[in-house]
Amino acid sequence: MKIVDSSNPIPKYLQISAWLNELIETGRYRTGEQLPSEVELAKMCDVTRTTVRQAIAELTAKGLLRKEKGTGTFVSAPAPAELRQKLTHISSTTDLMQDSGIQQRSKVLEKRVIQAEDKIARALFLGANKKIILVRRVRMGDGTPYVYEESYLPYDLFKGILNKNLTGSMYKLISEQFKVVLARCAQTISAVNLDADIAKILQLPKNAAGIFMESLTFDENSIPVELLHSYLRGDTYKLEIELGRYHPGARDVNL
Repeated sequence: MKIVDSSNPIPKYLQISAWLNELIETGRYRTGEQLPSEVELAKMCDVTRTTVRQAIAELTAKGLLRKEKGTGTFVSAPAPAELRQKLTHISSTTDLMQDSGIQQRSKVLEKRVIQAEDKIARALFLGANKKIILVRRVRMGDGTPYVYEESYLPYDLFKGILNKNLTGSMYKLISEQFKVVLARCAQTISAVNLDADIAKILQLPKNAAGIFMESLTFDENSIPVELLHSYLRGDTYKLEIELGRYHPGARDVNL
C-alpha cells in the first residue's frame, strides 16, 4: 500500500502523521513501543527525513509521540481528559469529574482528629486549640490522579464522619447525612509549582505546574462548615466562567 500520494493536495508530512496516528489507534504500535527510525520511515514512505521529522513533530505536539535523545521515537501514554470547571454554583469534585466525563474514584490517604492551626481555626470561626477533622484524599479518574485534597471540618459539627464512607462526594455526605444546607462557597484559585510530596501523589515531576484552590463553604446561617485545599494538575484543569452584560462605568477597569 502506498502511504504517501504525491497527487494528494494534503502535505506529505500530514499524510504520514495521519498514517502513524492510525497505526497507534489500531494498536499496531502500543504505548511505550518504539517507532522505526527516521531513515526507515523515510524509506517506507518514499520521502525525505525532513518530511518524516515534520510528521513526528506533529504527533509529538499532540502528545501521541515522545522523542528520546539518542534512542528514538516512542508512543506516549494517552493524555488524561480535561477537568473542566464552570463557575455557576456550588459543586463537588465528584460533580466536576462526572461533568467532564471522567469516571471518578477516591483514595483516602489519611483521616484523623487534629488540633486546628491558627489560620485554619480562624477560617472556620473556631477558637484557639479547637479540634478539627482532617481528611486527605486523592481523586482518581481512569487511573490518573487528578486532584489531591485536604479537607478540614469542625469536629463539633461532624463527630461521626470518620466512620462514614469518605470515597464519594464530601458535599453530598455533609448535606444528606448531617443535614447541613450548603448555601455558599468562597473560592480562591492560584497557579502554583507543586512541591515534591504533592507532585508525587499526582504522578508529576517536582515543581510541575499546578492549580491550588481554597474553598470555604458556609451553611445557611453563614457558619463555615468545610475548608478545602485542593491541588489540581496544571495539565488537565480548565476553568470556565460565564459573565453577564458589560455595564459601562460600573466598576470600570482599564483593559
